[in-house]
Amino acid sequence: MTTSPTSPELDLDGIIDDSGTRIVVCCGSGGVGKTTTAAALGLRAAERGRNVVVLTVDPARRLAQSMGLTSLDNTPRKVAGADGELFAMMLDMKRTFDEIIEAHADPERARQILTNPFYQSLSSSFSGTQEYMAMEKLGQLRRSGEWDLIIVDTPPSRSALDFLDAPERLGRFLDGKLIRLLMAPAKAGGRSAFKILNAGFGLVAGVLTKVLGAQVLKDIQTFVSALDAVFGGFRQRAEQTYKLLQAPGTAFIVVATPERDAMREASYFVERLAEERMPLAGLVINRVHRSPAPDLSAARSTAAAEDLESRGEHELTAAVLRLHAGRMQLAAREHREQEQFASAHPTVPVTQVPAMSQDVHDLDGLREIGELLAKR
Repeated sequence: MTTSPTSPELDLDGIIDDSGTRIVVCCGSGGVGKTTTAAALGLRAAERGRNVVVLTVDPARRLAQSMGLTSLDNTPRKVAGADGELFAMMLDMKRTFDEIIEAHADPERARQILTNPFYQSLSSSFSGTQEYMAMEKLGQLRRSGEWDLIIVDTPPSRSALDFLDAPERLGRFLDGKLIRLLMAPAKAGGRSAFKILNAGFGLVAGVLTKVLGAQVLKDIQTFVSALDAVFGGFRQRAEQTYKLLQAPGTAFIVVATPERDAMREASYFVERLAEERMPLAGLVINRVHRSPAPDLSAARSTAAAEDLESRGEHELTAAVLRLHAGRMQLAAREHREQEQFASAHPTVPVTQVPAMSQDVHDLDGLREIGELLAKR
């Protein structure tokens, strides 16, 4: 479990033990063990004295299963069996959106928004809604003050960093010409759009009516006029959360496996975080293959297997030697991928976790991963 000689060592215990660390964000491509890493860090931090909540926005259910919970929802649930204060939750983007409306609109306006067909579609499936709501939920958890460490398990692949764009994208949506046009009737006093707007808008409205249908256009106009003040508050909070992510109390951990595509994605994450001035803690490389006989090279192992096979002797031994040769070749390929990353990013701290014989499915498994992450 050694790292590349050119890479500094990633001290994860130092990060989670530091009371100044308030947010840890685990990001990486899909299928690299990111959810397990987040859960293992959360459990280890809780059992070392931190009050922890793990927030996942990954639709996979493995986090709940590994923590012994039947399910996760939008409310933090205490994890039984953890020797400490550990809570876990899964982002429900529609429920989070509904909570924003209920908290920041008067009852009548909230009712208008929540029952609006356009809102119901937007809150469930509109592109980017998940990232907006992840920012909102993270901000809510931080402002509540109930936990001194929040660990975020982000969605897979490059979309994991889409939440960094949430404030700007939301601003572009709200400030777009179409939205301002649709909002005009409300700002003019709530009179009918088709009576008060000028001929130019009437022409646009006519086109939209043909494309969308009169009822859909009306639903959108009602939604926009009712949501104006609420969205403005969300944009401000999203910007505050973005700044919070840049603050010293936040640590981003990139998770990868020692495969070409995953390591390329890791490089992308590292470079993007640097561009956004986000505090990168380091890289976790999961499922690293090692051999119990590292001094026996693949070439020597293959030659010995060929010799035994040519003589028709010790078939089982020959098979084991070939298995070992394959393992050493895999380890060599993985090592080259890590060396390439280290050459491109020599200052990024790295830690490695060896490949396990089975998937993690309970707290004991998470504890073992936590020990490996911390090299204990």
